[in-house]
Amino acid sequence: MKTILLIEDDIVLRENTKELLELSDYNVTTAANGKLGLQAAIVTLPDIIVCDIMMPELDGYGVLEGLSKQDSTMHIPFIFLSAKTERHDVRKGMDLGADDYITKPFSEDEIISAIESRLAKAAILKDRRTQQASKNDDSQDELRSLNDLKNFFDDNGEIFDFSKDEHIYIEGKNSNYIYLITKGIVKCHKLDENGKELTTALHKEDDLFGYTSFTQNIPYQETATTISDATLVGLSKNELKNILNTNHKLTLELIQLLTDDITGVKNQLLEMAYSSVYKKTATTILKFADKLNCKPDEAIKISRSDLASVAGIATETLIRTLSSFKKQGLIVIEGRNIRIVDVEKLKEVC
Repeated sequence: MKTILLIEDDIVLRENTKELLELSDYNVTTAANGKLGLQAAIVTLPDIIVCDIMMPELDGYGVLEGLSKQDSTMHIPFIFLSAKTERHDVRKGMDLGADDYITKPFSEDEIISAIESRLAKAAILKDRRTQQASKNDDSQDELRSLNDLKNFFDDNGEIFDFSKDEHIYIEGKNSNYIYLITKGIVKCHKLDENGKELTTALHKEDDLFGYTSFTQNIPYQETATTISDATLVGLSKNELKNILNTNHKLTLELIQLLTDDITGVKNQLLEMAYSSVYKKTATTILKFADKLNCKPDEAIKISRSDLASVAGIATETLIRTLSSFKKQGLIVIEGRNIRIVDVEKLKEVC
């Protein structure tokens, strides 16, 4: 018989839900607030946890964060139970690592179905971890390259779909996932002290991003936003940390990736500081053409503000420079889109 830990401060809802779950052949233990619930989870190690969000002592977000820090509890399936139905509330819960989110009021079928599916998924993932541990015993360096890691993302990661101009994560928020892009383009950006947006990186299909620290709970240092509709595969930071602990050659590959990223940022800062407006604009147009995999006669579909942000210049300055490039026959402006006419001459500007 599977054990469910129900953390809920509303005594009537807690008792009614407990009775409902017991009638479905589950063993149910309860806690009246988040602090007691976290203590109970660590001691009893239930098969699954169903937890309210708004509670005294410690809210549901705090409970989930506490569980994620314990090796014994980080893999316990976790379902949020809440009256908070706004999209950002749901996204916050899922970003923190929750497996599901049920809104009040809920039906018997809804909560039972959620519990059964999450228990089934947990069993599959547990078998997979056991198999992976067994393989690691046979070969400490099974994942040897970034390509191996990306294949691992595809096979084991969680899929996320985002619309154009949607935030993936926001600067200062808790960092739980590292992402692999399987479709679309993502920009990472920050705001300076004057509120001006500075694009720090562009990521395309097959790029990894979202890493801050693999050993500490450091929040995201920038905001990530989709430039086009995108599909990402996310892997939890804890899971990636475990992989790196047993795959040392992969760790060296990842260090090289981080080194390349730092070099790229330095070069971008130097260009922004010392390059002419013409050079910055030409370089940025070519960079977007490369990231978007545009064919020679294909238009670049990108906003003027995004171009200006990456180039590190004002939007008005960018527009004047684009007009100059158009007069020189380097580009053609088709509405909001830009088509490169003479790639070689545009490269000469750089």
